[in-house]
Amino acid sequence: MKLVFATLLLVTLLLSSSFVESTTDSSGICHSKCEVRCKDAKKKYRCLKYCKLCCEDCNYCVPSGTYGNKSECPCYRDKKNKRGKPKCP
Repeated sequence: MKLVFATLLLVTLLLSSSFVESTTDSSGICHSKCEVRCKDAKKKYRCLKYCKLCCEDCNYCVPSGTYGNKSECPCYRDKKNKRGKPKCP
């Protein structure tokens, strides 16, 4: 009984650690791309927040530069907020 419990515990820990690593890697990709995108923003916290959301939704695509170039990422360009304005910075 103890062996079964120990085995299940070990498998659970291995699976959870691999999930945490994959989540961290993807957010790291978006974080670095959005840092570049938002470096000149007046409201940097808000820019980073929405950029990361858009990055994750658009398969890690963030336009180059600090402004414009949205044609590089159609998903990023076409996301709208509830008022119909662009969601992604």
